[in-house]
Amino acid sequence: MITVNLDVMMARRKVSLNTLAASTGISPVNLSILKNNKGKAIRFSTLDAICNALDCQPADILEYVKEEGHGVITTIAADAVD
Repeated sequence: MITVNLDVMMARRKVSLNTLAASTGISPVNLSILKNNKGKAIRFSTLDAICNALDCQPADILEYVKEEGHGVITTIAADAVD
């Protein structure tokens, strides 16, 4: 699962939601959805605008967190045991 750590980067940069919205042109509502990890997807143009405004890399905002019991290798290993 991909998690969005926008709140962490905003805190590090001491940037409010409204300030980030003003500097990126992204609505506060859409930024709030991302900040609260409720988004289903993110456009590259949105990610680019956020990274530009916060002077960071995509990896500073996005993080892959493996879910237990999910994944090809786990499934293959379980099938091999059966």
